[in-house]
Amino acid sequence: MNRPADLIVHNAHVHTVDPDLPRAEAVAVRDGEIVWVGDADGWTAWQGPATEVVDARGRLLLPGFIDAHNHVRLGSDAACVQLAGARSLEEIGARITAWLAQHPDADWVEAEAFDYSAIPDGRMPTAADLDAFTGDRPALVLSYDVHTAWLNTAALRRLGIDAATVQTAYGTVQKHPETGEPTGFLTDFAVRGLSRAGHRALREAGVPWAHPDRQYQRLCGSLDMAAAYGITTVVEPQNSLDDLELFERASAEGRLRSRLVAALFHPRGTTEADLAEFAEAAQRFDGDRIRVGPLKLYIDDVVEPHTAALLEPYAGHAHHRGETFYPPAEFATTVAALDAAGFQLFVHATGDRGIRTVLDAFEHARTVNGPHDARHQVVHVECLDPADTPRFAQLDVVACMQPRHCAPDIAGPGQDWAEAVGKERWTKAWPMRTLHASGARLAFSSDWNVAEMDPMVGLFTAVTREGLTGGPAWMPEETVDLATAIHGYTMGSAWANHLDRRLGSITVGKQADLVLLSRDLFAIEDPREILDTVVDLSTVGGQIVVGQIVARRP
Repeated sequence: MNRPADLIVHNAHVHTVDPDLPRAEAVAVRDGEIVWVGDADGWTAWQGPATEVVDARGRLLLPGFIDAHNHVRLGSDAACVQLAGARSLEEIGARITAWLAQHPDADWVEAEAFDYSAIPDGRMPTAADLDAFTGDRPALVLSYDVHTAWLNTAALRRLGIDAATVQTAYGTVQKHPETGEPTGFLTDFAVRGLSRAGHRALREAGVPWAHPDRQYQRLCGSLDMAAAYGITTVVEPQNSLDDLELFERASAEGRLRSRLVAALFHPRGTTEADLAEFAEAAQRFDGDRIRVGPLKLYIDDVVEPHTAALLEPYAGHAHHRGETFYPPAEFATTVAALDAAGFQLFVHATGDRGIRTVLDAFEHARTVNGPHDARHQVVHVECLDPADTPRFAQLDVVACMQPRHCAPDIAGPGQDWAEAVGKERWTKAWPMRTLHASGARLAFSSDWNVAEMDPMVGLFTAVTREGLTGGPAWMPEETVDLATAIHGYTMGSAWANHLDRRLGSITVGKQADLVLLSRDLFAIEDPREILDTVVDLSTVGGQIVVGQIVARRP
């Protein structure tokens, strides 16, 4: 040892997520790196006059959380009507009416986080449903998963959507089966509306939600939240080249306190010129705090509006199975070409046919290009056919999953997800334990703002499959133990994003991204105590982000 440590945390339960040294009691940090991990009083040899010393008092010290799929750029928009928790059309209307009373001069009504199950009779919403609350003021309402948009009649007019419009740059127009008129419901919003072209079209049409200043406000709010929750690395999974300047601005203004990995969106029709720009951006942003590089693709959409691709028809339908965005052969060719060019791929797939199509494409790429350290991801893995379970480990493909999505109050019995697939397919729902047992690599994440960003919510759901307000677990045979869940949020996500050599575990030589929790999760008896746990202290590269030094010894 040449110099003392800058920071020491001792008297802790250090869960290292390092199989070579699973547990320890103290950690020493110098120049942003972990320089010592051990037990008892060995840390005192690293103490100097200026060393900051934290007595953890038995609390749990973990590697910093790595949220492998977190839409910080979308975030939650304070300028929108907030519809989370609105369980009926009447409640949606009441919240919009109250917002209008407070914003009488608003040009647009914008709302977010509507739940499909709030619409009566299991149908999708219509413009007429909104007209009753909004009148002649245009309204744009986004679903909780941001995969669909709901417009009123005034918005349809303002955006120029009529019976002749099949598709816009920001979504696919749903039509009334008898009249052919647009219903006001747009599917594929996440695929089109969040693309470079879709976002520009919304901005040019004067939709305030798409303005760069509003985007930046959402980003900063989400970044602050990530820091507070001990998320030391954020993986933003879907961005256009236009969006990168938002991250540069956040970094320059000191708002980017977590590390960031930004994936670029690759919609169908992406050109060679686009790919060249993607590669240039990856070279330009390849630093310790901001890295650009992976590509985001979609093979299907989401289950609730019946736009995910299933092997068998949706419950109550004779033939409808959803669609893939690419024919399988074209998708396999596309994936092989991107794999050969060296791009890592994040592919959204929720339905069992969508997931199989992606695995088939990865297998084709492996056959054509040979195996290499690609670390491609299937993102969501909501409805997995058992025949495809072993293929994740065989192909070394990551299952990037969001534990909170499988909670009974979001997807379980009586919710649109469970009803859409039908009870006979519930055993396919988010099979985390089965995948883990098969040898698949799991990376866990929040999918904010589709679900709560707090990793404690994700950990709780992963180990219980219960809702936040109680009630019975749904498919509890697919829970995982706490150590596995923590691994998914740390080393699993680090490996999934090529960060495992410097992040993901408390190991000498790695970056000092650390999280000290308010209690030892391994010592609690009731898993619901996880939900009451907070971050007392966190560091990124040894620099304190959350909390303060609670004890200093000269």
